[in-house]
Amino acid sequence: MRTRHVNLLIALVAVVLFSFSCFCISRMTQTSNQLINCRNHILEFKEGILHLKNRTERNRQELIKALNKIKYEITQGENISVNSVKKKVNALDRNETTPNAFEVLKFFFPHLRKVGRIYPDVIIGKEKTGVSFALGISTVDRGNRSYLKQTLTSVVSRMTLSEEKDSVVIVSVSDSNEDYLKSVVDMITKKFKRQLKSGSLEVISIPAYFYPNMLHTKQSTEDSQQLESWRIKQVLDFCFLMLYAQPKAMYYLQLEDGIIAKKMYLTKITDFVHKITSKNWFYIEFSILGFIGKLFKSEDLTDFIRFFLMFYKDKPIDLLLGDLFQVKMCKPGETLEKCTERNKQIRIRYKPSLFQHVGIQSSFPGREQYFKDIYY
Repeated sequence: MRTRHVNLLIALVAVVLFSFSCFCISRMTQTSNQLINCRNHILEFKEGILHLKNRTERNRQELIKALNKIKYEITQGENISVNSVKKKVNALDRNETTPNAFEVLKFFFPHLRKVGRIYPDVIIGKEKTGVSFALGISTVDRGNRSYLKQTLTSVVSRMTLSEEKDSVVIVSVSDSNEDYLKSVVDMITKKFKRQLKSGSLEVISIPAYFYPNMLHTKQSTEDSQQLESWRIKQVLDFCFLMLYAQPKAMYYLQLEDGIIAKKMYLTKITDFVHKITSKNWFYIEFSILGFIGKLFKSEDLTDFIRFFLMFYKDKPIDLLLGDLFQVKMCKPGETLEKCTERNKQIRIRYKPSLFQHVGIQSSFPGREQYFKDIYY
């Protein structure tokens, strides 16, 4: 009996130990599976972190590229350089229906009738329109002397900010010397960056094909022949510049590249024009010298230009201006002085003069000029 109890106890202990072993094995298996799952989660998490890190790095690189691109574009916009000089012809549609003011040239110059759309070769600026005043400055190479920077500094610095917004200064490079064109562009893009960016300053270059063949051929080395060619070209340069400026503004003011302006000159011009009671004035002289400081209504420029082109071979442009006045306003046999006095409300002279000539070296090679405006 006792032995039987012992055997039962042993059997019970064996069952308990077996059950406990099974439980332990089960728990260990579960724990092992949990550890494996945990390890797998850790590996997945690690892979996720690596993926996120790589993605973040790509995003960072893309962001850096985007910022660099924006910075480059801003820099390009602000730092207008020679590389921003563009061919106007390439920017225009050949089939564009916008009226072209230069078409009038084809009537006077048969060689231009074979040309498509006539326009300046080079333009730098915003091509600003709808302003009150367009100021034209024609410039050519004067050898070792240049007055353009001095002229531009005087003209643009003596405007108010509101006047600058309501005007555009146009520099017309009327020289086939590409080195001179580049020097003008370099100087203006460096010294007058703000004016270029705002659109209040533009640079154009007259295409070589514009000029008739007589100016391309140099058959004579005589001073008289060279002087005549220089004078003829000067008239044509002014006409081209006036045609470009005409649709931009209400008034056109003719200047040159060897002058300085008085302080508040544009304020004085504006006030004077507004005070004129007659609306039929022909032009206003703000300097007595040559073609400097002559103010025209843009709507009248076509008549002036056509007259100049009819007689461009005969006289300098300032004398042609006097001839046109005499033809339109003077009676037969009347002297110019008497006619001018009778029409002083038509051909108006402002005193004191607002512009002074400072360029000693003439645009005609080898010639010096010392004339001054005594009313300045």
